[in-house]
Amino acid sequence: MSRVSDAPNGLTIDRARRDDHQRWLTELTQVPTAAGKEGRVIAWLTDWFDARPELQLARDTHGNLTLSLRHSAESDRPLYFTAHMDHPAFVVERVENDRAIMSFRGGVMADYFPDAELEAWTDGRDAPIAGVLTEVLEDKIDGFPTYAARFEGAEVPVGSIVRWRFAAAEVLETEGVACLHTDACDDLAAMAAALAAFDELRLRQIEGETIGDVRVLLTRAEEVGFIGAIGACREGTIPRGARVLALENSRSFADSPIGGGPIVRVGDRISIFTPQVTADVARIAEAIGGPSTPKASEKIDPAKAWRWQRKLMAGGACEASVFCSFGLAATCVCLPLGNYHNMAELGAVQDGTFTGTPRVGREYIALRDYEGLVDLLVGCGLGLTDAAVGEASGATPTFRERLDGLWAERASVLKG
Repeated sequence: MSRVSDAPNGLTIDRARRDDHQRWLTELTQVPTAAGKEGRVIAWLTDWFDARPELQLARDTHGNLTLSLRHSAESDRPLYFTAHMDHPAFVVERVENDRAIMSFRGGVMADYFPDAELEAWTDGRDAPIAGVLTEVLEDKIDGFPTYAARFEGAEVPVGSIVRWRFAAAEVLETEGVACLHTDACDDLAAMAAALAAFDELRLRQIEGETIGDVRVLLTRAEEVGFIGAIGACREGTIPRGARVLALENSRSFADSPIGGGPIVRVGDRISIFTPQVTADVARIAEAIGGPSTPKASEKIDPAKAWRWQRKLMAGGACEASVFCSFGLAATCVCLPLGNYHNMAELGAVQDGTFTGTPRVGREYIALRDYEGLVDLLVGCGLGLTDAAVGEASGATPTFRERLDGLWAERASVLKG
């Protein structure tokens, strides 16, 4: 049975580092991307990586990327943070006269498409070309629905990414919480959190701290059926003994509120994740911030500074189910997300109470949830590796060990 060390002291990250992490979040979530067209995200990552000689970067045959710490000893049981690099978007498939014919790669309700304002990102241009969706087409391309659009004053070549047109990202007070409203939190906000936590581990290693075998896996084409993750599993990109923390952004509901902290997911609509890995992550979270939900014998502390949630996210599926299906030990940690897949007022549109024409909107997450996810990942990187377990003193007991202690202490009560 695995053991984890206590959440280490000194998890506090200074404001300057937090500002860096927020800057990466803001930049990454505005980078144009689509399933199979993640090149701009990869270019951003490459620039980030080039400034850090202590890291190694590898690419598998499917284009998935793995970051590792150059000076950490390889383990048979590495710990992975994973996130995907795509987001629902259009890809230009052909040009007919003055129309761009586009496939849409991702899951968005049909109600949001008519007359939508768009922007096209072409190779060699740093600024987008504005356009509008003009027609929903009957045919499909490679199984993807197709649409026609017209763009202003410039040709949009085949292969270009087209996405919804929004204002620049900004921080707004939303439901009493400071939230970043931006193009694509899912899943670039999780990628930013993974990189922020990984960078904190890198800096600790530079300062002389022993850091175990922690890696970051960034996958492709999740939004069209987990294709990059499937490829990584089929190829053996992730070793069989690894433990995987799949990072996501998941639609917020009343019982999984934005601002309530990162969510340790016990499963999705496909599967229940590896219980021991979920329990290990939950123990780290509890060591940092206490229980996710107070017991009936405890009072609620409205001023609690560090929050986290433990939920079954039954409405969707994520890469953790893919990893589990291939026999890997995996769980998921996610950020509660507003305007899931850019669908504003989604609940009202779904239940038929929305009046008017549905329109897309920027996705948004709470900044304190993002910072909490970074904290939790740093805690996992310090407490869930074989190196951490081997060096830990006073390690947080597993549930079985707690049961054994209760038995030793209280079994006599059965004697009456």
